[in-house]
Amino acid sequence: MERIPETEGNHTAVTYFILLGLTREPKLQTPLFVIFLMIYLITLTGNLGLMALIKTSPRLHTPMYFFLCNLSVVDLCYSSIFAPKLLLGFLVEKETISYPACFLQHFFFLIFVTTEVFLLAVMAYDRYVAICNPLLYTVSMPKGVCVQLVVASYMGGILNSLIQTCCLLLLPFCGPNTINHYFCDTNPLLKLSCSNNHLNELLLVILNGSISMSVLFLIIASYVYILFSILRIRSAEGRRKAFSTCASHLLTVTLFYVPAGLTFFMYLQPPSSHKRLDKLASILYAVVNPMLNPFIYSLRNKEVKAALAKCGKKSSSSNPPAMGRDTSH
Repeated sequence: MERIPETEGNHTAVTYFILLGLTREPKLQTPLFVIFLMIYLITLTGNLGLMALIKTSPRLHTPMYFFLCNLSVVDLCYSSIFAPKLLLGFLVEKETISYPACFLQHFFFLIFVTTEVFLLAVMAYDRYVAICNPLLYTVSMPKGVCVQLVVASYMGGILNSLIQTCCLLLLPFCGPNTINHYFCDTNPLLKLSCSNNHLNELLLVILNGSISMSVLFLIIASYVYILFSILRIRSAEGRRKAFSTCASHLLTVTLFYVPAGLTFFMYLQPPSSHKRLDKLASILYAVVNPMLNPFIYSLRNKEVKAALAKCGKKSSSSNPPAMGRDTSH
């Protein structure tokens, strides 16, 4: 590990950090660069395409798709925060990030990943109202309420990120400065502090644990009520349609919470434990999940597929006839 000479007083001596990335194995650098470049390009295309589709299709101007559009925005933002650095790490021998850039990366990543947690709860509540109280859905979920729920999700993300980032900034970093990760995550930064950081670790556990578990409890409670409502539907076709409206969201929650929960429990382990597993878990929820979400909602959703088909017909009908073709009859 590279150490930084201490400066006078209480000021930090660290001016930059070294990111070790996913692996230092030379033979894996090029294949991993190609794989993660493709993942990032698919993430950009999928999320931007879904956002454009929702924006331009009047039939998708409903609360469910309004929340889905915001989920795509969040996925696009937090995957873009560290994806360029991750890709660069496969091309250079030693990847560095400045002290301010590291904490900015940490700040914005926490904003968007926390916002996603809240948005998943909002989307569960939307499905609860739609299935359990369908006659009151329009009254319960007007546009103003939907906007307020999304704004509250972002505000919760900003507040959580401000608290954690400010606590980290108060810690002195006087060496070593090597982060065994591919981005400036909270736990690796805590391990590099040269002061007693037990209070910060406790705050991390309390904040992230309380947010994650309370949101998960709300999602589970919503789906318990949804399940009972679906079971009361007499027709098999009605039950199938009701469940299909929740299947995509349930899959998204599972794909997010399983690796994210694994990463959280890694925070409670000794510094030398499960480094590779920690990186793999964070790759799943921070890189792979944003790529999969647009396809989960597109491939399993009849309304999205119908909107795509309609857009395809419009684009084909708007093409001018081929040169030389006789169009008069």
